[in-house]
Amino acid sequence: MREVRKMRGAKGMGRTQNIDQPIKSHTHTQPVSAASQGMTTESGAAERLRTCWSRCVIPFRAEQCLSISFPSWPACCASDRIMAAFKGIWTQEFWRCVGAEFLAMMIFVLLSLGSTINWAVEEEHPPHPDLVLISLCFGLSIATLVQCFGHISGAHINPAVTTAMVVTRRLSLAKAVFYLLAQCLGAVVGAAVLYGVTPGSVRGELGVTSVNTSISVGHALVIEFFITFELVFTVFATCDSKRSDLKGSAALAIGVSVCIGHLFAIPFTGASMNPARSFGPAMVTWSWENHWVYWVGPVLGGVTAATLYEYLFCPDPELKRRYTEVLSKTAFTSTKYREVQSSLRVDRDQLAKEHPFTVMDVERAEQKERERETSGEVLSSV
Repeated sequence: MREVRKMRGAKGMGRTQNIDQPIKSHTHTQPVSAASQGMTTESGAAERLRTCWSRCVIPFRAEQCLSISFPSWPACCASDRIMAAFKGIWTQEFWRCVGAEFLAMMIFVLLSLGSTINWAVEEEHPPHPDLVLISLCFGLSIATLVQCFGHISGAHINPAVTTAMVVTRRLSLAKAVFYLLAQCLGAVVGAAVLYGVTPGSVRGELGVTSVNTSISVGHALVIEFFITFELVFTVFATCDSKRSDLKGSAALAIGVSVCIGHLFAIPFTGASMNPARSFGPAMVTWSWENHWVYWVGPVLGGVTAATLYEYLFCPDPELKRRYTEVLSKTAFTSTKYREVQSSLRVDRDQLAKEHPFTVMDVERAEQKERERETSGEVLSSV
């Protein structure tokens, strides 16, 4: 029996030695040098930079950049936010729209300003410009161009209309910037072409809009405000997809509104109704007297007309439903607050009635807790 126990002990010792040896070999580690630690830190920083660049800058997708936060790299998402703001800009379809706005504005300025040139100026008693001729040329030009370019770019052909579209959230601000640049550039090119093909003896002021000396600048601003208000209100009313009673041609209605504005306002301000239309000849002839009137007045008139039509006279049903929900939630919150306040008052009264019994229960519980602590039943290992 003793021999068997010795053999078992020897086998157990052998097993113990065999188990201990691999453990010693695994626990044995080599010292890490400072140079290798520096390489590890540098490779980690490079890896973070590569990951941030591949996630935020290369794909140009807003959802990845906004859903991932990099506390040590805060500037990597700035470019992606800019790209999200300019979403839809880098497409062939959008630049086709920009080109259409440029071409439409160039044709409009060339044709309409051509009607303002007085070819009888060399006569002894030259007649005054024909207001009906000028008004019809402006109105029919707009009607024709809206019919031609409406399905391509929307045929704004007017910075006041573009600004109104931005205010009513029908056009993004980034796209509106390119629309405005195309419109102004087209107006300058159209005026330059007219300047080049018109003889210098009859060129005159090339249709530059100017305030009548008999009225003040403030009166001119009011005139431009209202004639542009009438134009933009007509644009929104005739192009409203929510209406089922629309009949006839929207382009013709817009052209007639332009014609009416010119028949009324040409003696007062020259009837701009269009900041780009005034900008083109002013740039070519370098005539900037009271030019700001033809930007402030039309833009304010267009924005006011679009806001009143879109949010007051004919609001969008979806927008109206959202406003109703917001107002109903506000009323519900106030009612709910009053109900909770009244219920708290009732609970306070009930607590006041049950106050003595509650105190008795708490005192008994505290007494039992002290007895347990003094008896040593609750021990702390800290």
